[in-house]
Amino acid sequence: MVEGQQNNDMEWVKLVSNDGHSFLIRRKVAVRSGTLRQMLSSESNFAEAVSKTCRILERPIVVEKLCEYLSYKSVYEGVPSRELPGFTERVMPEIALELLMTADYYEA
Repeated sequence: MVEGQQNNDMEWVKLVSNDGHSFLIRRKVAVRSGTLRQMLSSESNFAEAVSKTCRILERPIVVEKLCEYLSYKSVYEGVPSRELPGFTERVMPEIALELLMTADYYEA
């Protein structure tokens, strides 16, 4: 891995929910989402790439679970599916549909 890329992966990115709650995650975790990857790309000229802050217009509990899922996805990348611990039991039924729609939009 190139030194600049490694430093870039260790940067923190802020995700902000619709009511202003902030969640800090590593860039390498955030870019597991295709949409966030595009928003944070230095080649994209998006304001999010400069400020390292992405506004996610969802409730804080949904953004928190999105962050948790992206972390899960990052940790278990390359692990055979039969060896993966389940993620669905971590999702409350009350937010399942919202989380599904958010994950679809953010290509998580």
